[in-house]
Amino acid sequence: MAIFLNKDSKVIVQGMTGATGMKHTKLMLGDGTNIVGGVNPRKAGTTVDFDGTEVPVFGSVAEAMEKTGANVSVLFVPPAFAKAAVVEAIDAEIPLAVVITEGIAVHDSAAFWAYASAKGNKTRIIGPNCPGLITPGQSNAGIIPGDITKPGRIGLVSKSGTLTYQMMYELRDLGFSSCVGIGGDPVIGTTHIDALAAFEADPETDLIVMIGEIGGDAEERAADFIKANVTKPVVGYVAGFTAPEGKTMGHAGAIVSGSSGTAQAKKEALEAAGVKVGKTPTETAKLARELLSGLGA
Repeated sequence: MAIFLNKDSKVIVQGMTGATGMKHTKLMLGDGTNIVGGVNPRKAGTTVDFDGTEVPVFGSVAEAMEKTGANVSVLFVPPAFAKAAVVEAIDAEIPLAVVITEGIAVHDSAAFWAYASAKGNKTRIIGPNCPGLITPGQSNAGIIPGDITKPGRIGLVSKSGTLTYQMMYELRDLGFSSCVGIGGDPVIGTTHIDALAAFEADPETDLIVMIGEIGGDAEERAADFIKANVTKPVVGYVAGFTAPEGKTMGHAGAIVSGSSGTAQAKKEALEAAGVKVGKTPTETAKLARELLSGLGA
């Protein structure tokens, strides 16, 4: 089992023929991802050779879906054109759009998020400014290195790309069902809560690791959701315990105002919901290891 992405997923890449798209399409293919096409209106009808694998280029997402049955799009589109690319994916009603692009204007992200909602949320958006998601041994949609970990029974959802990779590495001997990087921008599609609900429903996920960051109240809202809806053990980590108050740190969403949005406030909210919270990624991995061994896994 997996959440959002599995071996049967048929993936297209919007922006495949750009330098970043080419690089990561090759890596995703190497991880076993079933990439069935790219999208570039100017290069429609051509193919791209990735070490012997010929990938066709289509003029639109709708055409790619019609010709290939694609149900996932990964977007490597420059920030100025990203909104139009996401709207195109939503109009085509592709079930999953993974927006890797960093630096998209918050106004644009808010616009395509609202557009997806107005269209009935037929397209799940992951990102923007995220590493994507991976179901080890099955499929990889984004920029997460495919060789960090193996299949297992831990579900991971994280705001931070690099901390996604670190947690995968720390627990690589145990393995993961799916790892989802949701991105750290102020406006994102899929949230911690969405991923928590999916992992709770996945019979092959035994334990969930949730990584947050300072700023906003997403982790506090996730804590409320866990308390009310999640029966599986959850281990958490909040990046930014040493961050100075009132300073923007890294991601655009990591803005702290007073006690709201601090790592300590988030830690307390999560612990009140029964989540074990580590002070460092390594301590968090240790907590996960102990809990999983207690489950007999």
